[in-house]
Amino acid sequence: MCAILDANVAGEVFGTDRPAAGRAFFRWINEGRGRLVVGGRLLQELDRNRAFKDWCLQAILAGRVERVNDDAVDEKTRQLREASACRSDDEHVVAAALVGGARLLYSNDRVLQRDFKNKALIDHPRGKVYATRPGADVTRGHRRLLASTSLCRNRG
Repeated sequence: MCAILDANVAGEVFGTDRPAAGRAFFRWINEGRGRLVVGGRLLQELDRNRAFKDWCLQAILAGRVERVNDDAVDEKTRQLREASACRSDDEHVVAAALVGGARLLYSNDRVLQRDFKNKALIDHPRGKVYATRPGADVTRGHRRLLASTSLCRNRG
């Protein structure tokens, strides 16, 4: 039940004109059914959204956000970049997921989505993608993803 939020959709979750799918994702993390993983460059990008930044401070204290070590995310980002492991230029997003164990990505970046679903990058369990189209309602697929119990890597 861990997720990564790409900065390209932060407004859909924390903006003023949010689509239904963005509101559903926000409820999922804000009510504690899901947990958002942040750290490194990804957190810096998300912090540019004022509403996210205000919410995040309280959410960390409430356990709705897992703040992973910036140095660990930066090191994993460097490793992914040196290995040319990602097709996207979002190694920092994949790195945050790997370090924090998140297996759900909310993003509308198709190249990043392919990276996240790449078994060679994200596995045990495989990465899943939550995406939206402009004005789209919550779909059966959205509801199924948010009900899933296998969205975090087992750290045990």
